[in-house]
Amino acid sequence: MVNYRTPEEWEEVLGQQIRNLRILRNMDQQALSEQAGVALNVVKRIESGKTSTTKSLIKILRVLNRVEWLETLAPKVTVNPLQMIPQKSPRQKVFKPRTRKLKPKNELLLPDHSE
Repeated sequence: MVNYRTPEEWEEVLGQQIRNLRILRNMDQQALSEQAGVALNVVKRIESGKTSTTKSLIKILRVLNRVEWLETLAPKVTVNPLQMIPQKSPRQKVFKPRTRKLKPKNELLLPDHSE
């Protein structure tokens, strides 16, 4: 299923999730802001779906024990060691046109009439 949310809709969804986590942990916005080391206004803005810095978001997610959310945003990219080897184009054989030498199958012996 493909999700076509706008960036603003994603901010709102993320803010609701953070608010729900904070409430589940019986924290008020002030306590969350103090533990995360961000201003109270930052917590309020994030929870209401307003733009904030990534750094502030990370600090808040750490306090709420949800840093793994960031892992799903940027999964580790692994590279196969064989992909690191420069790819050579496959060699192509050059064929020279063949010339056929015709060999007579059976030579006819004709009598010599030169006498």
